[in-house]
Amino acid sequence: MLNIPTQSFPAPSSQQRVSPSGQSGRNKVALKPGHSLMDWIRFSKSGKDLTGLRGRLIEVTQEELQKHNTREDCWTCIRGMVYNVTPYMDYHPGGEEELMKAAGIDGTDLFDQVHRWVNYESMLKECLVGRMATKITTAVKAIIPPPPPTDPAHSTSVTLPPDKDSRPRYDWFQTDGTVHLVVYAKRKIPSSGCTVVDLVAGVLRLEVLLGKMSYMLHLRLADEVETHISVHTASSVGKIQVSIRKQAKGKWPSLGEPLEFHNTFLRKKDRAVYYRDCVLLSKTEVNHNTYVFRLQVPHGTVMHVPVGKHVYLKTFIQGTEVVRPYTPVDQNLAGASNHCSQVSDLYLMIKVYPDGMFTQHLNNLHVGDHISVSGPEGTFSIRPLCDVTHLYLLAAGTGFTPMARVIRLAVQEMDTIRETKLLFFNRREEDILWRGELDELAANNGRFQLEYVLSEPCESWTGRRGRVDESMLQDFLSKPDASKCFVCVCGPPAFTELTMGLLKQQGFSDKELHAFQS
Repeated sequence: MLNIPTQSFPAPSSQQRVSPSGQSGRNKVALKPGHSLMDWIRFSKSGKDLTGLRGRLIEVTQEELQKHNTREDCWTCIRGMVYNVTPYMDYHPGGEEELMKAAGIDGTDLFDQVHRWVNYESMLKECLVGRMATKITTAVKAIIPPPPPTDPAHSTSVTLPPDKDSRPRYDWFQTDGTVHLVVYAKRKIPSSGCTVVDLVAGVLRLEVLLGKMSYMLHLRLADEVETHISVHTASSVGKIQVSIRKQAKGKWPSLGEPLEFHNTFLRKKDRAVYYRDCVLLSKTEVNHNTYVFRLQVPHGTVMHVPVGKHVYLKTFIQGTEVVRPYTPVDQNLAGASNHCSQVSDLYLMIKVYPDGMFTQHLNNLHVGDHISVSGPEGTFSIRPLCDVTHLYLLAAGTGFTPMARVIRLAVQEMDTIRETKLLFFNRREEDILWRGELDELAANNGRFQLEYVLSEPCESWTGRRGRVDESMLQDFLSKPDASKCFVCVCGPPAFTELTMGLLKQQGFSDKELHAFQS
């Protein structure tokens, strides 16, 4: 019998789920000793037969796939390729239960909900059984306009469907020395952060992020251009203009040659994650085990990560692609907004773990070394904050990183927020990140309040002690009459899970809560 999941993946109570409606952040289960990612890489390269087929690749029918739906014999299909994930069960950070939801079926949609950024082809290469004999439909649906004219990149706008269609469109025009692309989003857009431009070897990739949707232009330009790119946004009318200087003056007969996914409007989660090669400029110590890594985007890239969004860092370790999410911070807590700047370095505050394979790799990078970085990802939106009067931030450890820019936004740019309060959990005093800057801000800004909570304080500590609990939150949170409150939570998965549950018990609704991915 086909093993069809009876609920969404991950399950509503699963520790892997992240959503703006206040569900808990992605979690990990406790793995057995010797079952870390590095252990899996070693095991998968040991030469053992992980498929049970002795190296043969087979064509798998849907009927055959359905037979392999048990813990001891688990196959799943991702984008038309079938994998025997049985040997991976004990190594999966999300636990056996989550993998079993895709047992014997096409797991593409389930996989994409949590792991869209993971290179499963590399991770499960030795588990490949073969290809599906018949294609299983997935949820990827591109919204593609009707075929353009003979010269699809010429200076005519893309043909539009009927009037009610809200799909973006684009146009272009030129002078002797400059080419300009104009995107009409047909809705209000943020003043910065929604447009990512990459120009590499004459190929232009322009992505406009519109909520859960992504509009992309992808062309090989008609002639050579300079790598300096200017992006100007008229947020109220939803207009974005990208200007690029030509290397040689003259008129172009067309904009260039359209490439794959040019002029498409997709759900963001269905768009393949794109990485660009960034350079490590500096590494600054924050405390005994945490550093700010400053990364420079390449020439030809314009990218600003909006408040609350994260990026993925990607590298190869022992031949296996490894990806991790990190939320950028500003250069400092009071860092001036760089919305007007066309060049934006990334500042990533990262804790280096003694047994962390990825963070140890980062820590060993030297100035000038390279690492791949994605564009902005994540579900956080500042829109709900526009009507908020009281903002509460609950952070544990490096869960402070998304809060840093939210704090700056609230106290510097959103006058409607009368009070911003941070409850910051750590083990010891020396673990507190940016303590000096936080204390200074609290002392000089009456709209910002701060409390530290230590679980392993020294005897002289006079502040709060312990861990998050119901009484602590009742004491910290308040809902004054006629107020509009919003609560953000970020920290280790167990902290987020517990805190979100306690907040709901105290009467906060899903619309008043957001859990950041840790």
